[in-house]
Amino acid sequence: MKEQIYLGVDQDADAGLTPLGRIVIDAWIFGILPESETCAGWNTSRMQILYEEVYAAWEPYAHLPSRLPPELQQRHSSFYSHRISIAKNSGWNTDLSDES
Repeated sequence: MKEQIYLGVDQDADAGLTPLGRIVIDAWIFGILPESETCAGWNTSRMQILYEEVYAAWEPYAHLPSRLPPELQQRHSSFYSHRISIAKNSGWNTDLSDES
């Protein structure tokens, strides 16, 4: 079985607003990774380790952005606003309705 390799947050679908992409973005927010690290070429094991680090960083805040201290709230807002803007400009559809 071939090991899965992550394409990197910049090559990920919807500007990285996927489960793996959000791990990378959150790692930037908490300073676990430098913003230049996109995790391109990372294997599943390495992404799992990053997930665990990000999970631990969120724990003191109950995994809620509203509980982050002001500096981290600002970073969170900035990173996610930027990613959402990129996704929308690339045609990301946020309509969750079942009707066409």
